[in-house]
Amino acid sequence: MINRVLIRLKIVQIVYAYYQNGNKNLDTAEKELFFSLSKAYDLYNYLLLLMIELTNFAHKRIDAAKNKLVPSEEDLAPCMKFVENKFIAQLEVNKQLSEFVSNQKKTWANETDFIKELFDKIVSSDIYKEYMESEESSYTQDRELWRKIYKNFIMTNESLDQVLEDQSLYWNDDKEIVDTFVIKTIKKFEEKQGANQKLLPEFKDDEDQEFARRLFRRSILNEDYYRHLISENTKNWDLDRVAFMDVIIMQIAMAEILSFPNIPISVSLNEYVEIAKLYSTAKSGGFINGTLDGIVNQLKKDGKLTKN
Repeated sequence: MINRVLIRLKIVQIVYAYYQNGNKNLDTAEKELFFSLSKAYDLYNYLLLLMIELTNFAHKRIDAAKNKLVPSEEDLAPCMKFVENKFIAQLEVNKQLSEFVSNQKKTWANETDFIKELFDKIVSSDIYKEYMESEESSYTQDRELWRKIYKNFIMTNESLDQVLEDQSLYWNDDKEIVDTFVIKTIKKFEEKQGANQKLLPEFKDDEDQEFARRLFRRSILNEDYYRHLISENTKNWDLDRVAFMDVIIMQIAMAEILSFPNIPISVSLNEYVEIAKLYSTAKSGGFINGTLDGIVNQLKKDGKLTKN
């Protein structure tokens, strides 16, 4: 699940913190990197659990209506289509998700107000009404409902952002990327897999994990060389006048360009320009792109860089 886009973002955050905190122990900083990546995976599982919690809330509301002093006919014979959603029934018994709950003890039990607010928005939507009124009853329709709900009510939800921020300092920065993994997971579910349906793994493979470790370490251990290259290619600027975040981003970009021969230079440049747009000043993207391009051209001219 943790892809290289997220790895690069995390490394920028951790390397920046490493310098801001006075160059703490490198091993300690590396542990912090992998801990922050593991928190992103926790968020992925936690957001999957949110869909189950919303269904459980709907079930409780139905039960409460039946137990009113004077229940209506509708209260006594409600439409059960939403609470009997086949996709959610499969997700609820998923072995990997159940293991996460058992190990992490994570639930939405203390977020009743948020769950109610979100559920009410869903119920009042055309997406919900069309689903409930449809005579179709299929696994595909049930799964598609939750893809739409997630995309329209969970991906962009300020109340949820606040809930997540209160629980973990890491999660708000991670959510935009993790949301794409949740949507991908919903699409991947197959009814025939039952409880054994595979969720996305924390790392796609050992190579990505090693990418994170090597990029982080080389960014810091080769600091002097990378900053020399940056300084040489910002002749009209004193390096001390360049935004510190810009220096960090370029330092990490150079570590990637020079340490990973299989990653095209254009890919690395594009990734770090995008990160600059997120974490630095309005003009940083263009400045970083121009500076890195100049460094790359000079290294190629000097025969120190041969990849394209």
